This record gives sequence, C-alpha cells and structure tokens, in this order.
Amino acid sequence: MRKRTTAGGSRPKEGGTMPGTEHTSVGGEGSMARPQENNAASSVVWYHRPGHDDGGREFGNAAAFAFEADLEVLAREATQNSLDERLRENEQPVRVRYTLHELTGEHLSRFLDALHWHDLRPHYDAAAAQDQKVGRVIRSGLQEMFEKDRLVLLRVDDYNANGLTGDDYEDGRFAAVVRRQLDSRKSDTGAGGSYGLGKATLWATSRLGLVLMNSTLSEPHEGRTARRLIGRLDLPWRQVEGARYAGPAWLGRPDTEAENAEIARSWWADEETVASLHLTREGPDPGTSFLIVGAHDVATLSAAERNQEDDAADDEDSLEHMHRRLVSAIGRNFWAAMTTGGNRRPLLEASVRTLRNGVECLDEERVDPRVHQPARSRALHAFLNGNTVERLTEPGQVAIVTVPLKLPHDGGRAGTSGEHRAVLLVTEASDADGRINQVTAMRGNRMTVKTSRVPNLPLGTNPFQAVLLAGRAAGDDSPFAAEAEEFLRCSEPPEHNKWGQTEELRARFSPSAHRRIAALTTETNRAVLKIVAASGGKMPGSPSKANRRLRITGKPSSRPTGTVTPPTLDDLEAVIDSSGAWRVTVEVKVPSGGTSWAMDPVAKLEVRSGPRPVVGWAELVPVSNCELIDGVLRFRSGTRRAVFRGLTDISTHPVRAALTGLVVELRENKGSIA
Repeated sequence: MRKRTTAGGSRPKEGGTMPGTEHTSVGGEGSMARPQENNAASSVVWYHRPGHDDGGREFGNAAAFAFEADLEVLAREATQNSLDERLRENEQPVRVRYTLHELTGEHLSRFLDALHWHDLRPHYDAAAAQDQKVGRVIRSGLQEMFEKDRLVLLRVDDYNANGLTGDDYEDGRFAAVVRRQLDSRKSDTGAGGSYGLGKATLWATSRLGLVLMNSTLSEPHEGRTARRLIGRLDLPWRQVEGARYAGPAWLGRPDTEAENAEIARSWWADEETVASLHLTREGPDPGTSFLIVGAHDVATLSAAERNQEDDAADDEDSLEHMHRRLVSAIGRNFWAAMTTGGNRRPLLEASVRTLRNGVECLDEERVDPRVHQPARSRALHAFLNGNTVERLTEPGQVAIVTVPLKLPHDGGRAGTSGEHRAVLLVTEASDADGRINQVTAMRGNRMTVKTSRVPNLPLGTNPFQAVLLAGRAAGDDSPFAAEAEEFLRCSEPPEHNKWGQTEELRARFSPSAHRRIAALTTETNRAVLKIVAASGGKMPGSPSKANRRLRITGKPSSRPTGTVTPPTLDDLEAVIDSSGAWRVTVEVKVPSGGTSWAMDPVAKLEVRSGPRPVVGWAELVPVSNCELIDGVLRFRSGTRRAVFRGLTDISTHPVRAALTGLVVELRENKGSIA
C-alpha cells in the first residue's frame, strides 16, 4: 500500500506528540490485509487534528449550523440518507431503527471507560471554557452528564443498506461521511440528498459533538465486511497543554503506513469491544449503526403540546418526549416510503425503541403510515393498486388526474425539452391527518418535500388531502420521469423542504427555470379545485387574498392548573367574496379526553383604531368532527381536530371588509361540559 501524505502532520511548534494519541488499547480483531493490527503499537487511540500552520481557527463545524439540532430534522435527514443507501438489487425495504438509551451510574462509567474518556476530558474542558456557541453547548452537555449522572445515546441503525464502503481516505462512502464535508456521494437522481450536509445533523444532535460508527459492508474492504468501527469528534479550535488543535478528532487505529503514523483509521473490532461501545448490530445484513453520544432535542413544546403530555414528559430531553418526537417525525415525512400497494413492497420500514441501562422501558414502536397519515397513505395505496377513479362520488375513493410540468433545457437553452405528467391524487381527509385541504408533494424517494394549502376553496368543500407524485414517483413509465426527477432535485435547498429557485437550478437550467415549478403549483391547485367542485363544492366569486390581515385568538382559560383546556383555534383561511362578506375556513385543535365541548365562534374586524367591532354570522357550517346546535358549535368527544366554515353577515359590517382585517375568537359556551 502506498504512503499517504496528510495535512496537519506532527509538528514540534504545535506541541509535538499530542495528548490523546497514546496507544491505549480498546481491543480489536486482526485484519487479513493488516496483520500489524495485532501489535500493541496498533491499539485504538484518539487522534486530534493539529492546529493549522497559518493560524486559522474554526470554532465549530459550519455544516452543522445548516440545520437545528432538532430531533425531527435528525429523523428526516438520517432516514433520508438510509433510504438513499437502500440496496435495490433485492427489492427489499431498508429497515431503520432508532434506539434511545439512557445510561446512568455504573452503566455510564463503563461506557466512558470504553470511550477513553480520560484522554478526551482535557479537550472537552478546553472547548467548554470558550465563550462561543459550540463551547456553550458542550458545557451544557458536560453539566447534564456529571451533575445529573445521565447520558442519552441515540443510535440509528439501517439494514439492507450499502454501509460505509470504500477506502479510509480515497473516494467512497466511508471517506464522504467520516472525513469530508459537502460530499454526498449520491449519483442516483432519485436520491433525497444532494448537498452532503445531512450527515452533519448527527453531530449537531450531540451535545458532545461525538458520533461512533459501526458498519457492515455490502462489499468487502480489506477482505472483510463485519464490524468496521470509527469514531469522529467535532470540537472547536482549542489549546490543551500547550498544543493547538484544529477541531475534529477520530477514534481508530494509528495508520502505520501513513507518513504521520498517529493518524487514526477505521479498525475491525471484536464483538466485546462493539458491545462495550453499545454498537452491536442485530443480524448480518449490511448497513451502518450511528451512535450519537449525548443526544438532545432543541425543539420546545408548545403550550398545547404540554397540555396533552403528562408531567414526566415536560422535559424536552425526557426519553418519552424524544421517543414520541421520533415516531411522529418519521410518520409525517416518510409515510409514502412505507406505503405498499399492488406487488410493490415498501421502500422503508422504521421503528423506535427506548432503553434505560440496557432494559427496554418503552416498547419498540413500528411506524405505521396508516396511523400517522391515513388519508394520504390510502391515496397512494390506491394508486399503487390501480384502484383510483376520475371523480369522487363515494367515501374512501381516490381521484386521479395528471398535471403538466414543462421541463426547460439543461444548459440554459430557450424552450421546453419535454412535458412530464405528474400524478395528482385527491381523497377525503381523516381526523388523524393533521391540517386538511393540503397538497403533499414528493418525487422518486417518496419523502415529503413540501406541503401547501390549496387557496380559494369554495365554502362547504368537504375536507380533503391531495398527493402530488412527480418525477420517478409518478412511475418509471411516466414521460420524462428521469428528467423531471433531476430538475426537481436541483430546485431543492439543503433542507429538501420545497421546490423553488436555487443556485444550482439557475446555473444548470436558466434564471427563470423556477417559473416552471410555479406553473406546476398553479396547475395542481386548479386540478384540485376542479375535482372538489365536481364532487359538490361551489367555486368562490371574486376572492380577495387577505391572509396577511387574518388573526386567530381566544379568551384565556380561567380553569385551574392541571385541568383540561378547551379547544383552541389552530389555523384560519379567509377570502372576501363578491358580496363583500368574509368567507372563512377554521381548523380547531381539540384536547384529548372524553369531554365534549360547546364553543361560540366570534368574528371581529381589525380596524386601525378603537375597539374591534363584532360582526355577526350569516352562515356557520360544521365540516368535520363538530355539529351546530342552536348557533353553538359542539365538538365531539375523542376527536383531536375539527373544522368549520363561516360567512359573515355583511349587514353587521360597520366598514367594508376590504378596508379591515379579520380576527376570529373561540369562546367557551356555558354549556361546555357534557
């Protein structure tokens, strides 16, 4: 094997031999290609990259700041990466399991020993002492671990995936994940990722900036496939015992064939070492296990969420809360990849389990798309089965129509290179679907890219959900499916949460290429309106877009702390019709429990000065999970979300609606408790 020259070699001016690189053995199993790994000089160590000769300093990994350390973002990015790495030859789904594991007491001590914590501690202390963002996060992570004697591990396992294949340094999956930034190594246009940023969410979710990896390879490296281990630590620039360090560090075997023999490479671990680092994989199927050390969730609970959760879950970093967040995020973003139909197996199977000191404390929960997105998964299932209709006439049906996406020429030439026909599915909404009257769009990997409301719906339209399948999601036999896939992929930002103008889209196609996507959205909304109008809705007359002038509010509850709060307004959509009245669609979040509620909706005009005038209702229409009795809305017990529509009485308007905004309140009626 040839010698490698690596940047940041050992230099006396940077401190000579660096702390943390002593050859202290963690254990390991010899490799046929590297017999020297059995020698004491090849034992596992931490290697810290020396500081730059030019004095440059990085106070954190910039890629990690592209996303928040939010468990929903982690679940979206990590699951997407696993989905992209699915082995497609056997047509089996990629299986992803998230394991939360809280360590305390002796279990925590043993793990820290296996991690060589005594070698890492000086580096953590130096990083935590710095008054900048990463330093403060690390400081809070150390306090959590030592003051509460608690450390949360989050492991992401995938099976039937490629694994971290390739050389430690040269081009390949291993180097792209472990050594590099902004290297996605994804040539398939159907892949969800394209920036190489998603993997940074693993490190961003760790309060300690530490991720360990155990990979079973789909193709041998150095004659082996099982238990390829490496660890990567991302810390800010720091100075320890007079030596300067650039930032990252790796847990591995010193590479005796590199010019700097202290550089750490991956090693083939024995089963005991893997178990001590909580990286044991279940079964021989290829894939990778990522262990996030010191996992946390920066998302905070809303007041409504706190009312729905018990006291034990009030802590955003409680295992119960984190478990629910992971399940919800996977179900919301990947329901389509988990949906089956016809002779097609799902692309993805996912589950979440939770342990305390090795003992399961929450049952493993398989994420079922029919539970999290019943209407949308029903629509996709019908499409895959070929059981769609052209017009909705009965409950449970799924209407299908195609909408055009006119693709520009790659390279900026004027004109259209072809017309792709995206598939639009429409079906009635279910209570568990969340917000109604939405279009959920995706492409080949079937990850939800964007969800948007359909504007200008007629009053009285039955709640629905729509799914837009574009690119390869529309079917490989769809005209220009591959070209549409590549075009839409170029239009996605690093978060992959919308289609629109990006620098890549502008460079590859043209500055105006994003207009093709706007046209697709317009055609999609027009097609939805046509379907719902054909099923009984009425088209609105001369709507006026006034979303910026709409507000929802409510009177604060006077109920004692700990009692169930009444329903609250969650979303409002309104237009001014041709008569000058406000037409509104209101979504209501109903608290869990067996209580039924009676509520009075109140409409007020938002004026420039003075009190808000109350206006009357010319019409109130219960749409879902509620009924109107004597002018009072009654919400059914056991439901979580309801919808009603209303039309204001123009004779009660003191001024024209076009000159005002609109405020809608929901007040508890005296007959609330049933």
